[in-house]
Amino acid sequence: METHRSDSERDGESRLIPADAPGRQESLRASFVSSVFNIMHAIMGSGILGLAYAMANTGIIGFSALLLLVAFLAAYSIHLMLELCGQTALTSYEDLGFCAFKTTGKVVVASTILIQNIGAMSSYLFIIKSELPAAIAGFLHNNYSGTPWYLNGQILLIFTVICVVLPLSLLRKIEFLGYTSGLSILFMVYFAIVIVVKKWFIPCPLLFNSTVDYVQNFSSDECKPKLLQISYKSAYAIPTMAFSFLCHTSVLPIYCELQKPTKSKMQKAVNTGITLSFSVYMLSALFGYLTFYGKVDSQLLHNYSQYLPRDTVIMSVRICILFSVLLTVPLIHFPARKSFMLLFLSNHPFSWIHHIAVTLAIQAVIVLLAMYVPNIQNIFGVVGSTTSTALLFIYPGLFYIQISREPLKSLKKLGALGLIILGFLIGAISLPLIIINWLHST
Repeated sequence: METHRSDSERDGESRLIPADAPGRQESLRASFVSSVFNIMHAIMGSGILGLAYAMANTGIIGFSALLLLVAFLAAYSIHLMLELCGQTALTSYEDLGFCAFKTTGKVVVASTILIQNIGAMSSYLFIIKSELPAAIAGFLHNNYSGTPWYLNGQILLIFTVICVVLPLSLLRKIEFLGYTSGLSILFMVYFAIVIVVKKWFIPCPLLFNSTVDYVQNFSSDECKPKLLQISYKSAYAIPTMAFSFLCHTSVLPIYCELQKPTKSKMQKAVNTGITLSFSVYMLSALFGYLTFYGKVDSQLLHNYSQYLPRDTVIMSVRICILFSVLLTVPLIHFPARKSFMLLFLSNHPFSWIHHIAVTLAIQAVIVLLAMYVPNIQNIFGVVGSTTSTALLFIYPGLFYIQISREPLKSLKKLGALGLIILGFLIGAISLPLIIINWLHST
């Protein structure tokens, strides 16, 4: 029985290769290293800015254990998806939803991806709103009694979206931005390195001088790291981590482009990408927390922007992050628009009117969210506890139980059931606590 299943899985893997693949040059397909970079690019994003805040509210040991758990479960849920891919020869998350629950499954998955991508794009635009004014002010070296329009975050956000993000998002194809994936990863690694280095140059308690507009009332007791911390703000931790490790919608397309694709080779690429991303996340969170301790902001770069507004290295990091954000938002917009079209316009041929209208509608929503959501941690918390949790934990488990022909008591199906239960528990516990936190803070 086991031998028969392995044969069928190998048949499924062979069907992953398109019909015209034998005529292609193998060099046109992605190498193992480039696949790892693509996975890391799919994983690493704005979530890196919120992990130090998560550590401040869970403690070093608590955060490390939770981050390791989420990374492991992300790799395991992808393993289940690759198993299904081998059994069904399907190459998209939406198709797996259709295979498991027909049209309902496909609609639910597409809706979840749409909401997830809107949340991700909103978090990127929030970074533009908060960091672009600081980047401009850092170059001006002037003091102002008020806030001129070119230092107003909301005005700069609208201007940037209209002039840069929207034109790129309106294009039908945007492959050239795919080449920025390696550059974005380098920016994230550079960000982590700077955080590690700057920890040794920022004193604790934070000192005030006439050239710094950043004052914190630190006591020496607050400069001691907490190993384990539990509070209502801890509810943001796992959702932020789930938001930060979500790459499941990109895994199957990356699998299809891999040279000589096999499940074991792709799983190795996934494990390598998750391990490297985990390392960068852990370094940035740990040293960001050890720099600002309990005063760490939910958007880590904001701390450095306030305390070292004209530091050359911090300014370079800010520019790198802004550049990465500007090129990433259009990339995320494409699958979001695809999901919207699948939900509402699947029976219509391509129309520029539909294309432009949907693009404008999505851009309007994410701009409004970025403008009026007061804290980036709110985006991480709500999106992470709902759509990220569903895509990372619940759906892979549900689809595996529904599609796989293994006995219900098999080890993999029991693991899939565990993913489902854990996903529902995270959502059921975190989301109400986050809402309660909102009510108390308003």
